[in-house]
Amino acid sequence: VPNMHDELHHTGWNSCSSCFHDPTKKRRLFILPGLVSSRLYAVDVDTDPRKPRIEKVVDPETIHHKTGLANPHTVHCIPGGQIMISTIGDPAGNGKGGFLLLDSETFELQGTWEAPGHNPPFGYDFWYQPRHNVMISTEWGAPKRLLSGFDPADVTNGHYGRTLHVWDWTKREMIQDIDLGPEGWIPLEIRFLHDPSATEGFVGCALSSTVFRFYKTQKGDWAAHKVIAIPPKKVEGWALPDMPGLITDIILSMDDRFLYFSNWLHGDIRQYDVTDTKNPKLVGQIFLGGSICTDGKVKVTKDTELKAQPAPASIGGKRIEGGPQMLQLSLDGKRLYVTTSLYSGWDKQFYPDMMNAGSFLLQIDVDSEVGGLTLNKNVFVDFGNEPKGPVLAHEIRYPGGDCTSDIWI
Repeated sequence: VPNMHDELHHTGWNSCSSCFHDPTKKRRLFILPGLVSSRLYAVDVDTDPRKPRIEKVVDPETIHHKTGLANPHTVHCIPGGQIMISTIGDPAGNGKGGFLLLDSETFELQGTWEAPGHNPPFGYDFWYQPRHNVMISTEWGAPKRLLSGFDPADVTNGHYGRTLHVWDWTKREMIQDIDLGPEGWIPLEIRFLHDPSATEGFVGCALSSTVFRFYKTQKGDWAAHKVIAIPPKKVEGWALPDMPGLITDIILSMDDRFLYFSNWLHGDIRQYDVTDTKNPKLVGQIFLGGSICTDGKVKVTKDTELKAQPAPASIGGKRIEGGPQMLQLSLDGKRLYVTTSLYSGWDKQFYPDMMNAGSFLLQIDVDSEVGGLTLNKNVFVDFGNEPKGPVLAHEIRYPGGDCTSDIWI
């Protein structure tokens, strides 16, 4: 792209399965929000897929002036020929949740989705289910506090969130807040089950390193309870005496049988059988880097899960810096792709060596019958030798649809 410091973070498409009723719709535009710059790019990947071209740019000033929002994050297409993008802040860097609306063909900014006065204190991810007239959104924190790095004091000072926001999809109004409590700090990625008749799903809470199941109650409101907890490790030689796993991405297989998530600091990816959504069962695990490798500076003094610190991981003769972060799963559930960068401001803080070495895209071969994860040594992309220097790879998308960009209605 022609600008610096956009921080291209999460991405999406101009159309998805929610547009199934219109056979003329296709994944023509790849949508790239700049998390830091608040600039939006629409990239034509249809005319010549091997030579993507920028078709249109929406500048930050237009977004700020027309919506009062900033720092765009998650992209979903929605029924009616529109693109909806969540935001996490206002133009001054304060926390402010909201949603931009754009035309899915012209990429014209139309305004905001939410009804006036319905802005949560923080924003991040969202997932909607029109069949149940519901949307649920999550929280990260205030941009002016988190963009330059993580300070634990900002949590106690109220600059990070721990709440799920339940919305009336038709009225576009917040109707319920679910406070996840001290075990639910920084709820990031949220996933309804893919089955559009389901009234439940999962959300990963990064700082608390927990996974909550949310669900619709018999009364008709929504609730959540913890179903997975990753215990912190007692460590020496690190910023804090306790190191959380830091669950930064979660994903559900298309058949809703398996849940995957990444512990960016501990360095492992986990696979759970969630056939019984109330009682997930660990069936696969693999370590790919992280902060507790045997050749690093951190010494684990107490670990309730591992008997020994994991060995460093390498591929193509090169050590994998960083930890497993963004995930994407093939539609058949057999290939799990992972990148190692979270966000440049936090990468610099927690994995400074990755800034010089660059990140990786890795393929994990999945046993989709009984569970199990294996690193495929023959398929990877090393982003350390780009022409203009090493780069940090984040979101992964499939042109034909994937497990996080498609919503069935």
